[in-house]
Amino acid sequence: MNYEIALPGRVQANLKGRMPSAREAGSRRRCDLNATIEQMAIQRLEHIGIVVDDLAAAVEFFVELGLETGGKGQVEGHWVDRIVALEGVRAELAMLRAPNGHGEIELVKFHSPPTQTGDPHAPANAPGLRHLAFLVDDIQVVVAGLRARGTEFVGELVRYEDSYWLCYVRGPEGIIVELAEKIG
Repeated sequence: MNYEIALPGRVQANLKGRMPSAREAGSRRRCDLNATIEQMAIQRLEHIGIVVDDLAAAVEFFVELGLETGGKGQVEGHWVDRIVALEGVRAELAMLRAPNGHGEIELVKFHSPPTQTGDPHAPANAPGLRHLAFLVDDIQVVVAGLRARGTEFVGELVRYEDSYWLCYVRGPEGIIVELAEKIG
C-alpha cells in the first residue's frame, strides 16, 4: 500500500508501503488528513492490544472464555522502540483469536522498560478503553464457569429488553469483559 500525505503547497507521494516519517510529513497540524482519507480508510479492526503483568494467566483466562491461541513471540530492538516510542523494549506477546477467525487480541508482557500500573479496579465509566465484549452461545454456562474459578463480577447478569443477556466481569489486569448472549 502506498500512502500519500497532502501538505500545504505539495504532496508527499509514493512511500512504497510505509508511513511517512515525521520529517517527511511535517507536523500533524500542517497535514491535510481529509485529502487522503479515502486511501487510508479503515478496512477492519485487526486486533486489540492489552498490556498485562502475567501473560500466562491472561492467556488462560481468555482461552477459558473460548478464544483460540495463535502465535507467540518476543519483540525487541530499535524497530519496536520506534513504533511504541519507548527505549529498550523487550516484550513477550501472545495472539488470541475468536473461533470464527474474526478479531484478535494481542496480549503483551513488557519486560523492559518498567511499566506504570493503572487502576485495576477502575469503574466502567472511567475514561479510556473500558471493556471488550464477546458474544457467547450460553451465557448461563459461561457465568457458572467463571464463578467456579472465582472471577470477579462487576455487576449482575441482566436481560436487556428482548435483545441480549449481558454481564460484566473483571478479567486479568482489571480488564472489564462484557459477555453477551443474543435472545431469540
